[in-house]
Amino acid sequence: MRPTTDEERPRLAGPAVPGPSHGQAVVGLLKASHPMPATAVTVLAALLAAACGLDLVSAAVAVAAVAAGQLSIGWCNDRLDVRRDRAAGRRDKPLATGAARPGTVGTAAGAALLVCVPLSLGCGLPAGAVHLAGVAAGWTYNLWLKRTILSWLPYAVAFGLLPAFLTLSLPGRPWPPLWLTAAAALLGTGAHFTNVLPDIEDDLAGGVRGLPQRLGRRGATATAVLLALASCVLLTAGPTGRVSPAGAGLVGVTLALGAVALAGPPGLLRGRVPFAAVVAMAGLDAALLVLSGGALTGGRTWP
Repeated sequence: MRPTTDEERPRLAGPAVPGPSHGQAVVGLLKASHPMPATAVTVLAALLAAACGLDLVSAAVAVAAVAAGQLSIGWCNDRLDVRRDRAAGRRDKPLATGAARPGTVGTAAGAALLVCVPLSLGCGLPAGAVHLAGVAAGWTYNLWLKRTILSWLPYAVAFGLLPAFLTLSLPGRPWPPLWLTAAAALLGTGAHFTNVLPDIEDDLAGGVRGLPQRLGRRGATATAVLLALASCVLLTAGPTGRVSPAGAGLVGVTLALGAVALAGPPGLLRGRVPFAAVVAMAGLDAALLVLSGGALTGGRTWP
């Protein structure tokens, strides 16, 4: 056995790469929370809270619970996907680029979930249970269902329960009408199909085969448009049983947005235009719900 020479001794690959600065870490953590969907859902919850007549304090607690739940789901998603995102070279993912640390994001997800529990229950036991069921659906998506043909189910459950969370926070704990629950579930399911469009190829390469990925880009886009249109029709016709002139205009806008998503060039389909269209439709639908006011409660109360 001979001694090793200097050339044969193992060498360091180079100087250690410094971690992100404090400011960069904060920005990276925020980006890892999926800020656009989280903000869209939180704003939708705020508008629905106003529509169903929640007082300012109750509305603030409910909206804070929704925000905490969304942050926990977003951080959980990025933390679980870190290896796949790194393998795919995702430059838009802070954990893949090193702008955020896995331990920090995982801790943030757990902390947001812990904060979400008392905020949800602060709206009352029935309302809190409903909201936590929706948050659990989001975590179930991250942990398991996003890779299965049932990837749409957590979105349908979480969005469908959102109106009930807010109406059950009212005195008397009324349930929302069925048309509102169905419309919210359809809208959420459509958002799922739209949200995955820019990443379908990376998802398939990483072994994520939810229902949108199995349908392909064109099929997922068509499904998202149909779901959003069905949701819009329910939201416009549900309160009175007929579509008003204003509702007909909203349906027309939805059809136009769907036409852009389906008839656009391949480059458009690969971008964020379909997702942005669904988010815009959600904002329009929420505004319509604000105008419809008391129709949200439907007159039913918790047993």
